[in-house]
Amino acid sequence: MDKENLHIFRGELALALAVIINSFGVVLMLYSGAGISAISSVPYAFSEVIPKVSLGTWTYIFQGLLVLSLMILRKKFVPQYLFSFVVGFIFSELLDVHKMWIDILPTDLGWCVLYFVVSYFLLCIGIALSNRCKLPIIPTDLFPRELSEIINVSYSKVKIIFDVTCLAVTAGMTLIFLGRLDGLGIGIKSSDLFRFYLNKL
Repeated sequence: MDKENLHIFRGELALALAVIINSFGVVLMLYSGAGISAISSVPYAFSEVIPKVSLGTWTYIFQGLLVLSLMILRKKFVPQYLFSFVVGFIFSELLDVHKMWIDILPTDLGWCVLYFVVSYFLLCIGIALSNRCKLPIIPTDLFPRELSEIINVSYSKVKIIFDVTCLAVTAGMTLIFLGRLDGLGIGIKSSDLFRFYLNKL
């Protein structure tokens, strides 16, 4: 195997590991009661308000809308965006897979603290892998990066506005339809700050 093919293989392997690790990390952090990342909060809110549709399904619907909006703004079909959606679809399906068995874990306070710590480090590793694999990332990460380029506004500003919008939608939906704030917690701050830092590198 030559160096170029080896590099591609390593990138694909890193991306596959990132998708598996991130999907489990998101579900485990949610199970710990620490909340969910800002970019996953909107699909989570929809899954709580309309539980007949799973978190994974709402996630790839949301990601599909993000990809579609980018193509509309670009006014052309972008193959890389489609591949990003495929990666996002696999991530979404894995969310549902992990949700199917996660309830077997104990829910005592000590365990929940451990789940939060483990999920945080898993997400750090997964985010680092996805940023270093040099392959298309999932649409929720792709969207603010591409939008900042399209509208010629700094990534940091677009990312902050995107995250705050996601959190506002989540807070509004859960408060109005469920009568409580749901999905918001320390997990949002911790995982998103690390994601934001890596994306700026």
